[in-house]
Amino acid sequence: MRVADTGQGGTLARTHAGKPGLPRGRSRLPLSAVRASQRERLLRSVIATVSESGYLAVTVAGIVRPARVSRAAFYAHFAGKEDCFLAATAEGRDLLIAQVVSATRALPAGACDEEVLRAACRAYLAFLAGEPAFARVFYIHMPTAGPRAVDRLDAGTGLFTELNQKWHQRARERHPEWPSVPSGAYLALAGATVELVRSMVRAGRTDALPELEETLVSLHLAVLAGRPWPPGQVFTGPG
Repeated sequence: MRVADTGQGGTLARTHAGKPGLPRGRSRLPLSAVRASQRERLLRSVIATVSESGYLAVTVAGIVRPARVSRAAFYAHFAGKEDCFLAATAEGRDLLIAQVVSATRALPAGACDEEVLRAACRAYLAFLAGEPAFARVFYIHMPTAGPRAVDRLDAGTGLFTELNQKWHQRARERHPEWPSVPSGAYLALAGATVELVRSMVRAGRTDALPELEETLVSLHLAVLAGRPWPPGQVFTGPG
């Protein structure tokens, strides 16, 4: 299985196929730098290969080849394919969450609650649009990678559920007219967001994910602020 480094999959899928491997033997690079480079190469490669071929079809040999790392080096870092895959998807998830949090913290003091919500939605969609290979892996291939991967995916949804709830609770301190909702509403919104994103990714329209911003903002405000759906706004789906 050959994975080309076209750069179109995003930085999290940037492999070293067709590029030199790490220096063999005595190297001017310290061992810690060599090991860090090996690990990064493997994490990028597993995202690229799973995105292209699916988790079940990918082998350790298929991961190390575009990473230009030896099989022995792979097992110095990871117990097996699943271990490598979970590490790579955890890194991507953490970067995604960090971008969302950073976007909201970058807002000026006193920004209104809708601006905070919009900034979070925009950052979430922009990250995935810029990392199409990771988006495909996380939202399409994770369920095929076994129970631990499914738990990881569910944990990601759970984290966004908590963020929704915290945002709403803070917002209600300033907007007491906003409705109180059951805890399941936050999970439902997180799940709806995931399904909207998944439908776009599955249709090969990851680059168009930012178009979902208005839909996501309006959906959250309809449920959590009791706001009517904006007139004329229609979500036509991934097609």
